[in-house]
Amino acid sequence: MQQKRSPERDEGLVSTTETLSAIARTMLILEALEAETTGLGVSELARRTGLSKSSVHRMASELTSLRVLERHGSVYRLGLRLFELGQKAPRHRDLREAARPYMSDLREATGHSVHLAVLDGTAVVYLEVLRSPTAPPLPTRSGVRWPAHGTGIGKAILAYSGDETVERIVANGLPRLSERTIDTPGRFHAELTRIRERGVSYDLEESRPGVVCAASPVFGHDGTVVAGLSVSGWHNRINLDQTASAVRTAALGLSRQLGSGH
Repeated sequence: MQQKRSPERDEGLVSTTETLSAIARTMLILEALEAETTGLGVSELARRTGLSKSSVHRMASELTSLRVLERHGSVYRLGLRLFELGQKAPRHRDLREAARPYMSDLREATGHSVHLAVLDGTAVVYLEVLRSPTAPPLPTRSGVRWPAHGTGIGKAILAYSGDETVERIVANGLPRLSERTIDTPGRFHAELTRIRERGVSYDLEESRPGVVCAASPVFGHDGTVVAGLSVSGWHNRINLDQTASAVRTAALGLSRQLGSGH
């Protein structure tokens, strides 16, 4: 049962968050709406952010006038202006543009959904998703974050990341996303070693029951890992050996292109 917060604790939270800068408070609102496709009302936004209802109402109204948010009845959602700005982030825009032909070929060759993602903190952020008509109903789409340790694409990136990055993931905990999520440090480190040995990472129903994937790292011009490519599908409809070979070939091709500067 969820513990009920006391009014005094709520008041303390509000007073603390109200002292944040306008930019920090704006980010609280945007992050609260990040995964809410149906939107949130003022009361729920206030509860999740710790801001007062009056502050949320005032800021949400202003953000709506700037097209950063959209209002639908009594709820707010992330607006088109955020998408427009995100498309212009140069590093990720160039990566997406370079990856699209490889992703398209992968989807055609395998018949399954293809993902491009980068590591951000302890999560992967999906930059591009090409869905297959037979794809599982995954919550992944451009801009969505997912815990890196529980995804094939996240493990592919982490296997070639620095020790400090990996230890940050482990220190954050390895919460279970499904019954098969690798959730102990020893097993997780062993998994990253296996990925480095074969150059391919697998998600064997670790992020979601019934769904598997093969993923490979993508390297930049300086040889450091910059992203991951993955192909995912239903466990009983995908040939993981063939898929792994295809995704590794695509990731190597994309890495060569990024390394050449073209």
